Amino acid sequence: MHASGTDLTGWSYTRRRAALEALFADHALTAPLTLCPSTTDPALAREWLAWTAAGLGGLCFKRLGQPNVGGARLCLKYKVRVTTEAVIGAVTGSLAAPRTVVLGRYGTDGLLQYVGRSTTLSQAAARALAERLAPPAAGGHPWEGWTSRAGWGTQRTLDVHLVQPDVVMEVAVDVARDAAGRWRHPARPHLIRTDTDIREVPLFGE
Repeated sequence: MHASGTDLTGWSYTRRRAALEALFADHALTAPLTLCPSTTDPALAREWLAWTAAGLGGLCFKRLGQPNVGGARLCLKYKVRVTTEAVIGAVTGSLAAPRTVVLGRYGTDGLLQYVGRSTTLSQAAARALAERLAPPAAGGHPWEGWTSRAGWGTQRTLDVHLVQPDVVMEVAVDVARDAAGRWRHPARPHLIRTDTDIREVPLFGE
């Protein structure tokens, strides 16, 4: 952070924050520029955790006297996570040894829409899931021809194997989503459910 040619990185967080607030006030900065709210009041911070509908993913904690040290992650993060369910539409790895799962939810139009990927499955979860996976049935898969990038900042296509979308997985996800309603961060697998639960999976966007 710099101001009028002065390097502020060695300043405490309190001083840097005050300088940033002054910058916004002096130049009457408005949207799309936004100053992230900051507080030392625990009660107010707890209230902010209820802003998940607005896309708040959690809170970031910094020491008031802490300078900005380049390349060092000195702050603590608290992410809001919820447990929900999603349909497994594809896997990475192989059907016999899945590594991660590609998740979807059915929209109001009845189509299975991609919502995110999981973290790497444990060996136990991979074995249990492999017993339930099957190739797509005759008639095609709703994601036939669909492609996705392997990760942020790469043009490499994610190598996936489509599966019959009749297995449901209970996952823990960050509440933050992108503009399309997709989870911004990988989901953490909790429990594999049978195909009889597929009708109970919430619709996309709920």
